[in-house]
Amino acid sequence: MRKASRLFEIIQTLRLAAHPITAQQIAEKLEVTQRSIYRDIAALQAMRVPIEGERGIGYILRPGFHLPPLMFTPEETEAIVLGMALTKRTADRELRDASARVLDKIAAALPAPLRESILSRSLYAWGRVVEAPEAVDFSMIRRAIRDEEKLDIDYVNERQDGTTRRIRPIAVIHYAEAAVIVGWCELRDGIRNFRVDRVRDCRATGEHFRREGDRLRKLWVAGWETGAKG
Repeated sequence: MRKASRLFEIIQTLRLAAHPITAQQIAEKLEVTQRSIYRDIAALQAMRVPIEGERGIGYILRPGFHLPPLMFTPEETEAIVLGMALTKRTADRELRDASARVLDKIAAALPAPLRESILSRSLYAWGRVVEAPEAVDFSMIRRAIRDEEKLDIDYVNERQDGTTRRIRPIAVIHYAEAAVIVGWCELRDGIRNFRVDRVRDCRATGEHFRREGDRLRKLWVAGWETGAKG
């Protein structure tokens, strides 16, 4: 177990303990040596984590010390870091900006030993950043999905045939080369995928499909409609 993980687990163990717990008990739980626990507790005390006690007697966490409401293990933190790195490569400008704010907020809330996973910048997502399409506002698409609002799109298929569709958007898929809007197409009476780089215009309609979104998403997943043509 890595040191950052041990420090997190020691804090959690002491926080949940009703009585003083010895280094040996913690060592057995974490499957490390007792000497490692002594060093880790000294490190935490140096970081002003209010751990009281001594060898042979046991340790307690002084009342009043609280971890942030949302606390992540090092592996969970690294998963978030990688997820935000991948988000920065999508065509959604608003989400790219939001990803940086997410990491700043998490870093500010984490204890010092766990903050290293974010500040070290050791995880990267490689590849080109997908260009944002001129005719599609991703924030409007995401809002329409949340609010279950229908959209009108002017769409051109692979044969360059143009149509205007009224769709009930239910998801957005970000691929390496393009993004796709998934929705129920009222013209085709079925679920279809629409590449955003083939959308010439996209407009909110003010017309809603309340309480249908979850049902349509289940239909999409159950029918493996992700390969449907637009």
